[in-house]
This record gives sequence, C-alpha cells and structure tokens, in this order.
Amino acid sequence: MSDARPAHDDGHFGEAVAARYDESLIEGSDPAVIATTVDVLAELADGGLALELGIGTGRIGLPLAERGVEVHGIDLSEPMVARLRAKPGGERVRVTIGNFATTRVEGGPFSLAYLVCNTIMNLTTQADQVACFRNVAAHLEPGGRFVIDVMLPELRRLPPGERFVVFDFGQAHWGVDEYDVVRQGLVSHHFTLVDGSIERSSGPFRYVWPAELDLMAQMAGMRLRDRWAGWNGEPFTSESRKHVSVWEKPA
Repeated sequence: MSDARPAHDDGHFGEAVAARYDESLIEGSDPAVIATTVDVLAELADGGLALELGIGTGRIGLPLAERGVEVHGIDLSEPMVARLRAKPGGERVRVTIGNFATTRVEGGPFSLAYLVCNTIMNLTTQADQVACFRNVAAHLEPGGRFVIDVMLPELRRLPPGERFVVFDFGQAHWGVDEYDVVRQGLVSHHFTLVDGSIERSSGPFRYVWPAELDLMAQMAGMRLRDRWAGWNGEPFTSESRKHVSVWEKPA
C-alpha cells in the first residue's frame, strides 16, 4: 500500500510517525508527482476555496496554496499539523483539528474538497466513510467537486488461504499488507531500518471499491464526473492499481 497513512488518530499517528512521515513516503514524495497532483487540484478548484481532509504535514496543501488557492484543512493529528505550521507558508493554511468524517470547517463553502494518498481508508468502518461523503457534501458549494486518490486492493495477488502481500522491499524499508477479505480490512506493516535497528509500525485501514465509493457519493447527493488511473488522466481499466475519482455536487 506504500503511501497510505496509519490510522487517523494520535495513537497510530503520533510524534514518532509524524517526525519522519514526509521521508517515509515512496511515490508520494516525488516532486514531479506532487506537481502533477497540485496542477489537477488547482484546475478543479477553479479559483474557489479548497478543503483537504487529512491534510497532515501539508505535502499537497502547501504547494496548492502557493498556486494561489486558499486552502483549509482538517486533521486529527496535532504532531502532523505542527510540522505543517513549521514549514514556509504554513501560516497561510487554516487547519481545524478533528475527525474529517464529521468535523465542520468555517470559511466555506468550498469549490473543492480532496483526500489523497489513500487517506479515505483511514476511516476503518463503512459508516465512517459514508459520513465523510456527507460531511464533504455539506461543505461544497453547488457545482463543487470532491476528489479521492486511493489504491485498489491487490486481492488478485493473494493465493487461496493467504493474507499477506509484500508491497515494498528495499535496503531500509520493508512493507507488508495483511488483508481481511471478510471485513474489507487491511493492516499495513512497516519495518524500517533506523540507526542499525529495525523499527516496526502497523496501522489498520478499510479498503473500499470504486463502485462502493460511487454509491456513497450518490447517498450524499453527488455524482461521478471523472475517474482516472492516475493524476495524469490515464484511462481507468481492469489493470489499474489505483484511481483518482472526481464527484460533483449538482449546481
């Protein structure tokens, strides 16, 4: 799963994880990937306000603000937000501490809301994911867009009876996803070499299918506008390993 964040609370996402979060990302720390992501989000914001759910250290929110978009954020982890605020331009982004499934933000309505880097899976129940869509719909202006960037579960890599998929095996990091296909559960295990010792961290997630997300959007009064296999607008196919989906609140 690589870039997915640990569960969205300080118990799994406290000071120790926040201190090296930016460096721990694999694909998500690539400047070219960040620039492309920000390009798409700036276009979708279309001059309006943007709301990032799970804004974290500001990896996407800060460069988006540098593009002239007024960015607001929600995050439950104070250590992560402290790092955002310490970065250049961090004072330009308004962040509300809270659970992004239910927390309301002042200053809207917003023309864009977005969740990147598999963060929708930090909500580990279907009910919380449904609540997130409803919360977003309440923040969006008519015609506003909601964007989610999320992996597709790699169940086809699981032989019968197996639960584990290795997603990263490098010199200093090993990543293993543990699936519970009955509950749509996933625990992402990370083993990292730090100063000659192996540190382990694990976080629970709930993987979610594109059609399930579409139904959540429909329940919140939104409709699918676009779905791509990546931020470059690649066609979404049966071989895609992730998707970037855009839903729209009717005008």
